[in-house]
Amino acid sequence: MAAMRQVVAVIKPFKLDACLRALAESGVSDVVHSEARGYGRQKDHLKDYKDDRFAVAFLPRVRIEFTVTPDDLRRVLDALMQACRTGRHGDGKIWVLDARTPLMEASHS
Repeated sequence: MAAMRQVVAVIKPFKLDACLRALAESGVSDVVHSEARGYGRQKDHLKDYKDDRFAVAFLPRVRIEFTVTPDDLRRVLDALMQACRTGRHGDGKIWVLDARTPLMEASHS
């Protein structure tokens, strides 16, 4: 059996419902999401101060994680990208990693 793939995506918060719906329609049944903050190449994340120092404004984001089979990966990623895309800078990032065997799985009683 081929190793599963872990997908980690950081998206804009207002896109969460659309992304979760797209994942469910693509057959992804287990998703973890959490609040996150970050910054990237957006031009509005630097603020100037009198003493020429700058501070970084971390923008609100949502991090979602799930696993998928290698055979389903491309189809699920396409659905996720279509649901998350706004066409503007800062839409988010997606990482695909080899998933390791979980140390603990929840058991159904």
